[in-house]
Amino acid sequence: MANRLIHEKSPYLLQHAHNPVDWFPWGEEAFEKARKEDKPVMVSIGYSTCHWCHVMERESFEDEEVAKLLNDRFVAIKVDREERPDVDSIYMIACQAMTGQGGWPLNVFVTPEQKPFYAGTYFPKKSMRGMPGMVDVVTQLYDRYKEDPEKIKEVSEQMVDVIQPQTAEGETELTQEALDKGFEQLRQTFNITYGGFGGAPKFPTPHVLMYLFRYYRYSGKETALQMALKSLDGMAAGGMYDHIGGGFARYSVDEKWLVPHFEKMLYDNALLALAYTEGYQVTGEPRFQKTAEEVLTYVLRGMQDKTGGFYSGEDADSEGVEGKFYLWTPQEIKQVLGEENGSLFCEVYDITEKGNFEGANIPNLIRQSPEEFAVRHELDPKQVRERLEQAKTLLFETREERVPPHVDDKMLTSWNALMTAALARASRVFEKPSYLKEAEQAFAFIESELVQDGRLMVRYRDGEVKHKGFIDDYANVLWALLELYESSLDVTYLEKAKHYADGMIELFWDEENGGFYFYGGDAEQLLARPKESFDGAMPSGNSVAARELVRLARFTGAMRYEEKARTSQDAFARELKQYPNGHMHFLQSYLLLFSGMKEVVVLTSDADQEAAAMTKQLQQQFYPEVTFLIHSEPESLTEAVPFTASYHKVEGRTTIYVCRNFACHQPVNEAAEALKMLEE
Repeated sequence: MANRLIHEKSPYLLQHAHNPVDWFPWGEEAFEKARKEDKPVMVSIGYSTCHWCHVMERESFEDEEVAKLLNDRFVAIKVDREERPDVDSIYMIACQAMTGQGGWPLNVFVTPEQKPFYAGTYFPKKSMRGMPGMVDVVTQLYDRYKEDPEKIKEVSEQMVDVIQPQTAEGETELTQEALDKGFEQLRQTFNITYGGFGGAPKFPTPHVLMYLFRYYRYSGKETALQMALKSLDGMAAGGMYDHIGGGFARYSVDEKWLVPHFEKMLYDNALLALAYTEGYQVTGEPRFQKTAEEVLTYVLRGMQDKTGGFYSGEDADSEGVEGKFYLWTPQEIKQVLGEENGSLFCEVYDITEKGNFEGANIPNLIRQSPEEFAVRHELDPKQVRERLEQAKTLLFETREERVPPHVDDKMLTSWNALMTAALARASRVFEKPSYLKEAEQAFAFIESELVQDGRLMVRYRDGEVKHKGFIDDYANVLWALLELYESSLDVTYLEKAKHYADGMIELFWDEENGGFYFYGGDAEQLLARPKESFDGAMPSGNSVAARELVRLARFTGAMRYEEKARTSQDAFARELKQYPNGHMHFLQSYLLLFSGMKEVVVLTSDADQEAAAMTKQLQQQFYPEVTFLIHSEPESLTEAVPFTASYHKVEGRTTIYVCRNFACHQPVNEAAEALKMLEE
């Protein structure tokens, strides 16, 4: 027997469609039933590639005893956090306030008015070792709800106050101190052996590395650069990176980056592709290009839909076992590669009889790189690398015959925009036009399938588009459009960027206190209207919006966008000053302004070597503080960017204007002279 979730499109909800639990999707019908029958509500939140969500489903939601208890006492609602991050955000705040921690699955017990009175993450079926079980939680909470309604009301009202967004008070002006404090906090938590920050579990947080690259460019502090590079090398060496098929898992459960939580998410791989591309821009080291391109190969091969959009993620489990798809024994390796090459691969990639994960092996390069192995054994490093690459191809083909992990094939605007940005950046840095073609196709998919009546939506799957877009959707689309412009030099993308920026401000801007609300003024109004600034596994919508609005202002000369970014910085100044290393992406917008931005306008002549040299330098080198406009027809550029109306070619040759905060040097005709101005 199927429950109501059978009519949904979300893969996560459909995974629960045959549970004996009488699930409702989020909506008024469920709360109306709760009010009518005077029952509390359990809101259970997760996502389809979540390992512990699967565990809890098997233990509790597929269990007849638990289902009967829930159905008799509660109204049960299932929520896909990736489709409804607004609901998830509010109840995650409540869970963290009640328990001091959060995560998924997230299970919140609320009144028929949606007010939370108890919360937790994973509950086993039976209580164990101090961990409450579902049977006890459901029976005891229901009894408390019926026997002491005043206490339930008191707790739920307190939680409503807790989840309201806080307004900053007192001094709200940012200074250089926040930039330096953020760097110092990162330095203190940096793992000098393996890279990354803090202890286990370790998340990649690529936006932190992007901050360090920018802070290094601004301050010249070599430590900032070395911390970022060590982290990139550590992640690429560890088992969190899929050495056979490319792509990164969501996080590592240990400090070495060895044992991953095996699920792969689109947003992680998009942001990491950007971080490795920036690593190459800053250093010119081919190993960073190699990792970035392997990530993109993985995404284009396994995560791309025929429409051009990208799927959300891959599960940690296959055949019901976490990581099974990715694990190897020495015998399996040698059976594929033969004794000689198999022994080589096992020795380099740490494949042993003992194993490094539950008796099997996660391939990794933590102990040694192929080059280090070659030197130690007096072998030709190039030949060793070639043999290993051939071996990986054969192992990949063999692995493809295994039962693959489940793919969550819904397509999310926000994450598709991040992958669009990553592909666009890689296309110009690595001179790969095919990446730009994929990026433009992905953005065309967003506009054709994820815009409804002019408004960005959240999710597309199986012909259905659903839910009004959030601040993250608009902010990441803005990021994608500016990357698309820088790679294609098509000013249409700047026009579109202004369109979506205006829509973002109209829908989400807090006129009273500044900053952007999480959901739009035209969307379902929940218990609270959060405003998030914290950069977690992904940068927050406010963080991305602040940085991209500054950049959009400098691209177009429309300073109303920069004004919004500065106001947003003021609105969150208290958080940025107190906890800068939790706002590393947000601080990039302030670092841009503080370090002094430059605007470059290149009016080109056909087949001109100076134009080609300048264009290549601007597109490929690491100039985060520079925005550039390059066009052969000044009149066409002026239509999109009015401030360029007074810029003209000198003597009919390629002419380059270099400006700092819109105060311009004399125009020059030579790329070398213009580049010298950029570095001053």
